[in-house]
Amino acid sequence: MSNELYIQILQVVALIPHGKVASYGQIAKMAGLPKHARLVGQVLAQLDDQHDIPWHRVINAQGQISTTHLDQHGNNLQQVKLLEEGVVVLNGKVKLKHYQWT
Repeated sequence: MSNELYIQILQVVALIPHGKVASYGQIAKMAGLPKHARLVGQVLAQLDDQHDIPWHRVINAQGQISTTHLDQHGNNLQQVKLLEEGVVVLNGKVKLKHYQWT
């Protein structure tokens, strides 16, 4: 993947407001890469824990959060970060009608 595409995706993710979420496909489209939602996921998976990009605000098109990022206590880090921003997560899902960035 080119560094330019990586930067395009991260620039869009950085724009997601506090307390809002966006889907992988939405980010891809806004970055000028329609139909490349998986590429967004790959880029975000490469970020280290110290990165200030709000990766936790990106979820799938059904509103489901990822279950791969766990903290030292076994809590879902994405859910913890979203809850800290006031985003309600029930059964691993976010209500897109209420929290999706438009």
